[in-house]
Amino acid sequence: MNNFFEQEIILEDSLVRLEPLQPEHFDALLPAAMHNDLWAFTLNKIHSKEDFRQYFNGALEEKQAKKSYPFAVYNKQQQEYAGSTRFLNIDLKHKRLEIGSTWITPGLHGSGFNKHCKFLLLHYCFDNLQLNRVELKTSLLNLRSQKAMLNIGAVKEGVFRRHMINDDGSLRDSVYFSFIKDDWPGIKASIFKAFI
Repeated sequence: MNNFFEQEIILEDSLVRLEPLQPEHFDALLPAAMHNDLWAFTLNKIHSKEDFRQYFNGALEEKQAKKSYPFAVYNKQQQEYAGSTRFLNIDLKHKRLEIGSTWITPGLHGSGFNKHCKFLLLHYCFDNLQLNRVELKTSLLNLRSQKAMLNIGAVKEGVFRRHMINDDGSLRDSVYFSFIKDDWPGIKASIFKAFI
């Protein structure tokens, strides 16, 4: 597993490039992160540059501690950084991980941009890492995110009640979704057929 975190994983297609998050990405990501509505359903509530600095440094610290692998998301069409995503809860022994902590500038919501990101991540997980399972989760209140997960072929598995505590102290119920290795060829050939 140690080798996994030492790799420079760069995933890209004609629209998106996912790069390993580095300290120099902070200033480039700050404008996208300052859209307060992005954080309505997330654990972290970002209201200022200082809030984002704490969040950003936390992502780098998680990578250093081998807890997650964060990416900066670059929009090749607009030539600007648009957000971030991560591999989380990485358990290569049991061939599973989670894709999460994803946020994309609101101007790209509904554009298909995040679908490109998810394809690149899922393709890497199943076709390169040969994983058996990839998880996603979101707040029970985040109906837009749940719909998006279903639209890319994820299977809703259930609700973890009182699962997490948000920065503001409120309790969060989380909805879990997954992809499994057996389903991936069919999902890739149908939902993601334009990306192959």
